[in-house]
Amino acid sequence: MICVTSDLHGYPLESFLSLLDRADFSDGDLLFILGDVVDRGKDGVRTLLWIMEQPNVFLILGNHEEMMLASRPLIGEVTEELVRSLNSDTLASFERWIRNGGKVTAEALNALPPEKRDAVFEFVCDLPLYEEVSAGGREFLLVHSGLGNFDPKKSPGDYTPDELLWHRLSPDERYYDDIITVFGHTPTAYLDRDRRGRAIFTDTWIDVDCGAAGGIPPMLLRLDDMREFYVS
Repeated sequence: MICVTSDLHGYPLESFLSLLDRADFSDGDLLFILGDVVDRGKDGVRTLLWIMEQPNVFLILGNHEEMMLASRPLIGEVTEELVRSLNSDTLASFERWIRNGGKVTAEALNALPPEKRDAVFEFVCDLPLYEEVSAGGREFLLVHSGLGNFDPKKSPGDYTPDELLWHRLSPDERYYDDIITVFGHTPTAYLDRDRRGRAIFTDTWIDVDCGAAGGIPPMLLRLDDMREFYVS
């Protein structure tokens, strides 16, 4: 089976593993996490390290991982000479990341041995912007934020990173008719207050960001039968 979730934002790893157990997730199954594992909560880097060890768990790049990568020069040993040598764009990127919950992630990265920290950055640097999978007789496009400036004539590879990482959709947007787009980034309560903490389904897209950034537990969606799994 293939499961998806998104926007864990440092959610406690043990609690997330319990959610996987609830879905009977096993070594023969696949899990796709649609970005934003890091920031806000304390377990983001710990979860990244866990993902790196799992052959059947795949992470798609999120905008928070992108901000982390842009701030790499300021992670690790930072000297006054280094700071003076940085351009204003790097400093602005770091300030933006910290403002958006990156402080806890920066602290966790700095606590790692240099070789392990480098391995984390190398892993995140190679993350894909999207994946296409088949399950339960349906086709799915998995991406972090949806499809900015959507055009049905464009293939997924035609979209820019910003259009795949930072887009905020409106509830009336429609995507491809022949493939269901699954994403996070926008907590479902922003689109429909009645769906706070629950996924939103339309005939062309599914939003699975339940709002872990704001303290709401994440959910798990099994694509084979569209069954939803929640912490409670």
